[in-house]
Order: sequence, then C-alpha cells, then structure tokens
Amino acid sequence: MRTVRFHQYGEPADVLRMEQAAIPSPGPGRIRVQVHACGLNPADWALCRGLFPGDLPRGIGLDVSGVVDAVGEGITDVVIGDAVLGTADYAGAPSAGAADRAIMDHWARIPKGLDFVRAAALPLAVATSYHHIEALGVRSGHTLLVHGAGTVIGFTAVQMGLMRGARVIATAGDTYADRLRAMGAKVTSYGDGMVERIAELAGHPVDLVLDTAPPSGALPALIRIAEGDPRRVLTLSDFAAAAELGVRTTFTEFSADQTQNYDVLGEFAQYTADDKFIVPVARTFALDEWRTALDISQSGRARGKLVLLPAGN
Repeated sequence: MRTVRFHQYGEPADVLRMEQAAIPSPGPGRIRVQVHACGLNPADWALCRGLFPGDLPRGIGLDVSGVVDAVGEGITDVVIGDAVLGTADYAGAPSAGAADRAIMDHWARIPKGLDFVRAAALPLAVATSYHHIEALGVRSGHTLLVHGAGTVIGFTAVQMGLMRGARVIATAGDTYADRLRAMGAKVTSYGDGMVERIAELAGHPVDLVLDTAPPSGALPALIRIAEGDPRRVLTLSDFAAAAELGVRTTFTEFSADQTQNYDVLGEFAQYTADDKFIVPVARTFALDEWRTALDISQSGRARGKLVLLPAGN
C-alpha cells in the first residue's frame, strides 16, 4: 500500500516521503480501515520533529474516515463494511492515516448524512476542543473569550461554548468573522486596542479565556481580560510565556497518559450530519499531492482543514 511516513526526526519537508509498505494487521482492540479521507493537523508536523518519540518508521495523518476491512481481537462494536471516523494509531503502527489502509485506535460510526471528508475533519478538533472546554469548566451563563477563533480549534471551541449556553466573544480575522457572528458569537479583531474592544463587547468581566492562536505575545493582555487572574486563562500554544505568567496550558492541565475525549466523537458526528456543528474544510488533495498540503499547512494560510483523499473521493 501507499503511505506517507518518516524514518527519522526532522523538518517534515526533509524527512517525509511516500513509499510502499506492507498492509498492517490490526492487533487486539484495533481495527483497520480502507482510508477514504485523512485530515491533516499541526500535530502531524510536530510528530515529525520528535513530539512523543517512539519506534520508527511512523506515519502522519491522525484524523481518519474510511470503511472497516479488518477487526482485531475483542472488537464487537463494528464489523467489516462499517463506515467510521476516528484516529489512526500513529504510535502502535508503522504508518498512520495518510495511507491506503490505516490502523485505528479510537472510532465511531459515521451517521447517515455525513460524508467522508467532513467526517475526517472532526476527530482531533472535536476531542481537543472538548478537552479544553471541559478543563476550563465552561458552563451556561459564563462569558468565554476564545482568542484565535479563526483556527480550526478556536472555531470549534466557539461552537462548543455556545452549545453549553455560554456568552462567547471571539477574536478572529476576516475569514470566519461573519460565520462566527452568525453562530451567535461577538467578534473582534486582533491587535492594538483588543482589550478595550473586548471589554466593550462583554459589558462585564470575562470569566474564562481559551487561547488557541499561534504565540504572539498576547498572553499578558488575555490575563488582563480575565481580571488579572492567570488561572482563568488556558493556552494551547504559547507554553513558554505561560510558564512565566502562571497561565494554564495543555501540558500542565493534562497528564501524559490522560486520553482525549474521543467518546464524544459519535455525538459530534451526528451534530455535523444534522448541520448543527462544523469543522470547516479548506481544501482536499489526492494522496500524492501531500507535499502541496504540507506547504499550505506550514504557511499558516490554510483557512480550515486540509484533507487527503487516498481513495480518490
């Protein structure tokens, strides 16, 4: 089968290559799918650089949708022929989702009305956003600021905050500003005067802040927005500044062996099928166009999820 993977750590463009590999077999508690769509994430490039090191070779493409073609020992919730979405077992298999076949470690059935491309956009975005919204303790009546709502995680988190009954303020550029407003969020731009604009939009103190934007030196301003309390701010990105300022981070909030909330995938897949939730897809690519997808992703101008189509959907 075809697979995109790396045999040593380094910059993705230097270490990744497409090659032929043996079709893997699913072990106990795993399934194998014929991959129809594979969503790419910044985490894929971090794995290439050595995040969570382990046995090599390894593949990229954590988000997967496809059709089950083999099941491992102990699997009773799906059968061969079922359409599923979920995550590739990047650590336990010599390849991942950017391949013709993939071993999956978390999955849910794809509901009627949800296509493979939209399904493949969901897993990591849903699990990561849900994990952090839960950690912040977002509830009905809270005022939540999502900084970086133009990112995939930020866009997803805004929707989750609104679904919980929170009042949501979002910082975002022009790409998604109108869509965020249509969902019910109040939106303002980044840059000078952001603190004052947010205060005016909120009309009262902001309870919680989720920072999903790339590091830009904004954390001190976000702390001011949270009435000076760094423990009410959680960042997914600016870990260096967070350590100095006492801001909560992904790595301080969650232990290394704590799993993501993949049990909610089926629920959010149904929301997506019912047009009540969305992870925006910017563009799709054939599997052999993976380098183009890599370049666009690393440019910071993807404007949504980039999805590979090994099955040619």
